[in-house]
Amino acid sequence: MSATRFIEPVVRFCAVITRHDAALQWAITRLADQWGRATIRSPEIPFAAGGYYTPSMGSGLQKTLIAVAGFYDPGGLADWKHETNRWEQEYMESSQHDEDRPLNLDPGYMTQAKLVLATTKDRDHRLYLRDGMFAEVTLTYVGKVWQHHRWTYPSYRTAEVAHFANQCRTDLRQHLKETRQFRSHPS
Repeated sequence: MSATRFIEPVVRFCAVITRHDAALQWAITRLADQWGRATIRSPEIPFAAGGYYTPSMGSGLQKTLIAVAGFYDPGGLADWKHETNRWEQEYMESSQHDEDRPLNLDPGYMTQAKLVLATTKDRDHRLYLRDGMFAEVTLTYVGKVWQHHRWTYPSYRTAEVAHFANQCRTDLRQHLKETRQFRSHPS
């Protein structure tokens, strides 16, 4: 029988997808109030997803990735997604936008080797977590570059996301070196 090993902490982030600046600002404030201050923020990245979100969110969507301060246990991913779903609902009910879903919040985390997203949608490449939540490895770090997969959304295949992921990875590696929390570290 193999023994369980120490799990390295991760960088927690959230992708904010909207076409409304007010929704983006609301999400940034909510993330800071609930999860901690933003440490890394990507520029706005055009988000199309083949038109899947257009009926509920409108056109001209932009995605911004926001990493928050601190390092976390990746086992919280399902909880993070439930929390961001509640925030989406709260914003929808309190805003005056015409769309059914003016704000989409997709939490995830970064390790040294991968970018993981939470989702409510089951597909062949996603693993069930619990409570209706799934996880997908969207990018992997191989040969000192971020590699996408056949299922990776186009907006995650961009230079801006690779730069964001590199910044998160650098911060994480520095933290792991300072705290000696690498996976090989004895428990």
